[in-house]
Amino acid sequence: MSSSPDPAKVLVVTAHPDDVDFGVAGSVAIWTEEKIAVSYCIVTDGSAGSTDPSIEPGALTAIRRDEQRKAAAEVGVTDVHFLGYPDGSLEVSQELRRDIARVIRIVRPDRVVCQSPERNWDRIRASHPDHLAAGEATLQAVYPDARNPYSHPELLAAGLEPHVVGEVWLMASPRSAHGVDITATIERKLAALRCHRSQMADTDHLEEMIRSWGAATAASLGLPEGRLAEGFQVVDTT
Repeated sequence: MSSSPDPAKVLVVTAHPDDVDFGVAGSVAIWTEEKIAVSYCIVTDGSAGSTDPSIEPGALTAIRRDEQRKAAAEVGVTDVHFLGYPDGSLEVSQELRRDIARVIRIVRPDRVVCQSPERNWDRIRASHPDHLAAGEATLQAVYPDARNPYSHPELLAAGLEPHVVGEVWLMASPRSAHGVDITATIERKLAALRCHRSQMADTDHLEEMIRSWGAATAASLGLPEGRLAEGFQVVDTT
């Protein structure tokens, strides 16, 4: 389990609406209970993800933003930033790096949580191309962009001073060695996930799946039987 000191602020950056809830909502519920300020940054518009192909993409974008705000509220988060990049075609670019760096300079977090840019061959669904791109762009935004006054000078011109993020926690990393015991907050994680109704064709097996994943993660981290956890690779970025 992680021995990192508690941060004052955490920023979670993910590719799609609902990624944050699958990956870290149980931990977020703990952090907000501990009065840690948590913000979200959702990179894409979510317009390519639904179980109902009849929904018009523009309408789906609005639906998914609303679902994400409701899911965030379930775990105590009210500050949600949407970058609006097209879903399904995300690539690392200077523009994406700048936009994530902008949010970092606005929020000024001690810890950033994002998706691993390293493909996880044991969990291929966790390594969607958008996830990999969002993770890589976030790491580049953390270092060097957010801290370098010469990176994206328009940010400094807008009054956004450079900011150094102390650490990054990577979700779905094949190198995860740290974790958060979410046994006490699993119901809040499930409540957040159930807000994403446009994504859930069948919620009957959602709880079983999430609890199974949490138990497997806890076991891999050496927790006692019956515990549930979310796992991370922790990177010192100072």
